[in-house]
Amino acid sequence: MTDTAPAIRRALISVSDKSGLVDLAKFLSGLGVEILSTGGTAKAMRGAGVDVIDVADHTGFPEMMDGRVKTLHPKIHGGILARRSDSGHLAAMAEHDIGPIDLLVVNLYPFEATVAAGADYETCVENIDIGGPAMIRSAAKNHESVTIVTDAEDYAALIDDMTANDGATSVALRRRLAGAAYARTAAYDAAIGRWFAEQNDDPFPRRFSLSGTRAQPLRYGENPHQNAAFYATGDNRPGVATATQVQGKELSYNNLNDTDAAFELAAEFDSPAMAIIKHANPCGVAMADNLADAYAMALRCDPVSAFGGIIAVNRRLDAAAAEAMKDIFLEVVIAPEITAEAKAIFAAKKNLRVLETGGMPDPAAPGVMTKLLSGGFLLQDRDAGRIGANDLKVVTKRKPTEQEVRDMLFAFTVGKHVKSNAIVYARDGATVGIGAGQMSRVDSSRIAARKSEDAAEASGASEALVKGSVVASDAFFPFADGLLAAAEAGATAVIQPGGSIRDEEVIAAADDAGLAMVFTGMRHFRH
Repeated sequence: MTDTAPAIRRALISVSDKSGLVDLAKFLSGLGVEILSTGGTAKAMRGAGVDVIDVADHTGFPEMMDGRVKTLHPKIHGGILARRSDSGHLAAMAEHDIGPIDLLVVNLYPFEATVAAGADYETCVENIDIGGPAMIRSAAKNHESVTIVTDAEDYAALIDDMTANDGATSVALRRRLAGAAYARTAAYDAAIGRWFAEQNDDPFPRRFSLSGTRAQPLRYGENPHQNAAFYATGDNRPGVATATQVQGKELSYNNLNDTDAAFELAAEFDSPAMAIIKHANPCGVAMADNLADAYAMALRCDPVSAFGGIIAVNRRLDAAAAEAMKDIFLEVVIAPEITAEAKAIFAAKKNLRVLETGGMPDPAAPGVMTKLLSGGFLLQDRDAGRIGANDLKVVTKRKPTEQEVRDMLFAFTVGKHVKSNAIVYARDGATVGIGAGQMSRVDSSRIAARKSEDAAEASGASEALVKGSVVASDAFFPFADGLLAAAEAGATAVIQPGGSIRDEEVIAAADDAGLAMVFTGMRHFRH
């Protein structure tokens, strides 16, 4: 393959996204490139004074079937696929009066956007592009001679390359754009396949494809020796992928991961809530009448771990909350909305990353989660399970008080976002001790209690905050030892899924300790 193909003399342009179209068309026209087009694309270019030839006039065949058939013609695909270095191909072109097409600029019918907008079945089907992917794949295959552009973001690179090569394009650009073209059609087909699976109530079809668009190259991954990038799937779920960065340094791999964890946790609550995350685990969560109070309560749980943490809130972040947070080093603050006064306060901490999402994710909304393995990946529903007071089964002699029920539901919800084995102590709508990621549940109980003691010592409190609290476990207690460790720490009530073969033993231990205990029947492992 030569470094450059011959200068571009004919281009076919058909785009649903008109961004940058006119500037590109004027550039090509200025070089004497003949432009073929259809429909709204042709109208937009003519409106800007660019001469355009209708595809129907080029092929001598009318557009038909409501536009379903217009570019599916030998004069189009022959002009794209013909190898300019093959004498047989050239002879076929001459025999059938097929002119070469040197440049194809196509982006596809907006199927993903149509689905995201909630369109009906028929409208979604009509927005499945057929001619576009066929042309794109043809041009990408024949990138030896043809340049294919599928993204308006590549127009500048095309213009620069053609300018540098006297109207031709370099092999490096054509190869890069060919790869991007196949990636685009693959993602497009993946979106269509997933949509059909949803329509057919088949959440785990025989073939499942993941796709995304690179939103941000990252300096490195979890560690400096790992390369990384952030990809957006196009899902409209509010979060780090949809947020606007108001200020601060570039987000890192770990920042993105932790911020997502924090925002999803904050979204669980209806009352004003604050979640502080460190290494993807909460180190303090609280609900209150306002965010400033919620922050003080959340910080009290583990002020040491909160240093360098991520904060997420589920309300408009106001000046009072920002003022409360300004004296601690934080990596990221994320909120659905931030007042101008709060932004001004954060502006004094120029390295602090501040994100505004415009909304909160729905914790009950359906979705899928993936985890890569060697040679494959796991796919599962998002953990949208939620427990209310009516779902609780009291299994001990003592019934919990109304306040204990409220705190147990709060603690169990937080536990859903803590790495297993997870133990969460809570009191008055705030966490007071969290044990995460231990191999033994009893160790998680003890670590959470110890952290509560450390927090009390740091704040000058007379006793550990865990005294008089409730405790939540993400899974059943397989033995009574974990529950007894919680009782020794000062917990008065326990919420857990139940389901162990030793449930009766654990219930008896709770009764002996004077605890109230409820079963949820729902487990919240998070690995």
